[in-house]
Amino acid sequence: MSENFGSPGQIQPLSIGNVVSAAVQLYRSHLKSYLKLALIAHLWIIVPIYGWAKYAAISGLISRLAFRELIYQPESVQTASSHINPRLWSFLRVGFQVGISLLVTYLWLAIVGGVLGGLLGVVLGRILGSTRLIATITLPIVMVVILLFGLTSFYSRWVVAEVPLAVEENVNGGESVARSWELTKASVLRIQGVVLIAFFVTLPLVFVLNYIPQLFLLKLEQGSIIYGIVYFISWIGSLVGGALVMPFWQALKAVLYFDLRSRREGLGLQLREPPLQDFR
Repeated sequence: MSENFGSPGQIQPLSIGNVVSAAVQLYRSHLKSYLKLALIAHLWIIVPIYGWAKYAAISGLISRLAFRELIYQPESVQTASSHINPRLWSFLRVGFQVGISLLVTYLWLAIVGGVLGGLLGVVLGRILGSTRLIATITLPIVMVVILLFGLTSFYSRWVVAEVPLAVEENVNGGESVARSWELTKASVLRIQGVVLIAFFVTLPLVFVLNYIPQLFLLKLEQGSIIYGIVYFISWIGSLVGGALVMPFWQALKAVLYFDLRSRREGLGLQLREPPLQDFR
């Protein structure tokens, strides 16, 4: 029996494992259509500006399709596209806004991490009597911890930035990003856990298709025939790897968005059955 979340008092957050499991099942249930869209999106990347906008819009399209499945109101790709296509440039704006925000955040965290790591290294070095050695060890550790925790914290606030634009009416790009920031403010740690688990789920695939071919290129002479062949194989592997991973992440965002809205706003939404009925 489907579980109704119309009553705010009955709403409980999905666990980290349930969010990831729901995304995996959505992906598996619609593998053919999602993967086709993802391949098209990655081919658009090679076209500057307009192609990037298409990539961002198709990403939102996959999230919309997944979200409509979650509320048991599925749409065809054509119907969903009629909502997405008029917002093409708004999706590009969301992508740039989040990307620039993360870049600025990274630079700010790197400075803070460097200062704190250096100060901690000096203090510990004076206490332990080996300032240079302690500082050499402390600085990178502090920077890695601050960058990892800080970036995932801020990314968690923007993780569903394009989903409101994809599923809600009368929302522009800036409002969509702000909507993500508002919805996630009380769930940062849980979303960080979801992002971390999802990263490890996709890591083997990304490593095999994206990174291993790059390692072979390091040992080859640039400009040689074999280098060109391996480079082409690497490019194809990156394309396939990105296309395979993208629908999972967009489905994951749809599940997170559904969960955040249903808990915070008491929407009268229902999870479909089966296989999503036991995720609460």
